[in-house]
Amino acid sequence: MLYCARSLHRIFLMAPKPKPHRLHPAGTALQSSAKRVRTMSTESSFKDAFGKYAEYLNDLNDKRERVVKASRDVTMNSKKVIFQVHRISKYNKEEVLEKAEKDLAAVTDQYMSRLVKELQGTDFWKLRRAYSPGVQEYVEAATFCKFCQTGTLLNLDEINASLLPLSDPSLEPLQLKILDYLLGLADLTGELMRLAIGRISDGEPEFAERICKFVREIYRELSLIVPHMDDSSDMKTKMDTMLQSMLKIENACFSVHVRGSEYMPLLGSSEPSSFLLGVSDIEL
Repeated sequence: MLYCARSLHRIFLMAPKPKPHRLHPAGTALQSSAKRVRTMSTESSFKDAFGKYAEYLNDLNDKRERVVKASRDVTMNSKKVIFQVHRISKYNKEEVLEKAEKDLAAVTDQYMSRLVKELQGTDFWKLRRAYSPGVQEYVEAATFCKFCQTGTLLNLDEINASLLPLSDPSLEPLQLKILDYLLGLADLTGELMRLAIGRISDGEPEFAERICKFVREIYRELSLIVPHMDDSSDMKTKMDTMLQSMLKIENACFSVHVRGSEYMPLLGSSEPSSFLLGVSDIEL
């Protein structure tokens, strides 16, 4: 009897002990499953969001390339308008300005309209660096024609009003910014300087004097505005160029007044004169 008890005790000790089982709360499995579902949904939402951002950036880059091309066309054809105006003389003024006005209208209808269609209804300020050079050249050409026709300045509201018919009424129209207008206006003074020198050599000093007064007024007004502008680095550089152009016009007009007799052949006088002495040639 004692032997059987000892055998059973030995068998009990030698028997493998069952491994303890960890008890899990009832909701742990459900929580881990829900966590996996949330992780997968979060990853999917991130992929969708970044996919939309990538598509937006690709579309924006494509639009920027089209805007750069349209701006380049506006620049090239606006320069042609400026070259046309420089053909002006006291004999063909009406003919030259009529041709320049038609060319400017063609630039507006064919090239500025493309730029407007690309930018209307969008945050076009994001692409300003892409289209600003063309807009500045267009402002320069338009204001140059206006001054030669009427002797007045074409303002920003008038330019924006001329662009409104090019836009879809249901979308936000492209309106030129004041900075682009002022940059184009600064470039205008350089063309006016060339025109003034040409008018003096063609015997129209009065026209050159009107140009001189006009450029002085522009420079005076801009010199009051530019120091208070936030983004004015480009404008400050052009102000220095504008000052040089104004001084060249003033010096040319001053030379005509002080040494006018030396300019008599240029001013249309039929009487011979000495270029050095300012008096009639002496027969030897």
